[in-house]
Amino acid sequence: MNELLTYYTKNTIEAGCDEAGRGCLAGPVVAAAVILNPKKTIQGLNDSKKINESKRKFLRDEIHANAIAYAIGIVSNKEIDEINILNASFLAMHRAIEGLSIEPAQLIIDGNRFNPFKKIPHVCIIKGDAKYQSIAAASILAKTCRDEIMMKLNNEHDQYDWKNNKGYPTAKHRKAISEYGITKHHRTSFNLLGHDKQLDLFE
Repeated sequence: MNELLTYYTKNTIEAGCDEAGRGCLAGPVVAAAVILNPKKTIQGLNDSKKINESKRKFLRDEIHANAIAYAIGIVSNKEIDEINILNASFLAMHRAIEGLSIEPAQLIIDGNRFNPFKKIPHVCIIKGDAKYQSIAAASILAKTCRDEIMMKLNNEHDQYDWKNNKGYPTAKHRKAISEYGITKHHRTSFNLLGHDKQLDLFE
């Protein structure tokens, strides 16, 4: 496995940003912003989707212990329905950046689009979570935070199998929506059943 790059611009306070849960049918979208310490290397950082749950939790603790600054931003499913998932993803990142204890001089963003935050310069990097350590760290914090939210929600609504699918559109999740209807945590602006079959959400 190739080593991830430690920075995009040398000698710059740089925050990596990424989100989790964009394609889910239920729950929030969660973003993280991370400023890593170049003097404290965290071994094993990678795109959160490429590492297992126990490794993600271990790396989360390493990031918490060694990063210069980190923060989480959360946008609820109701906000997603109001402003759409793309804008909600940007808003979650903005909230994460706003929460940093240090204002970065530059942002490196996973993906190909971003709404500028204040006047901080930014660079969008496709598959950045597999290229830059700070974006990988952000992807890990965002995913572990969101997974824990969905595990808690599963305790209230275990028929949707959120403990396993985390709100993503699996066959089991969609079958449960068809059988039991939706919860207050579902994104009503999404095609919840798939195949152009949509619930009457207001029955």
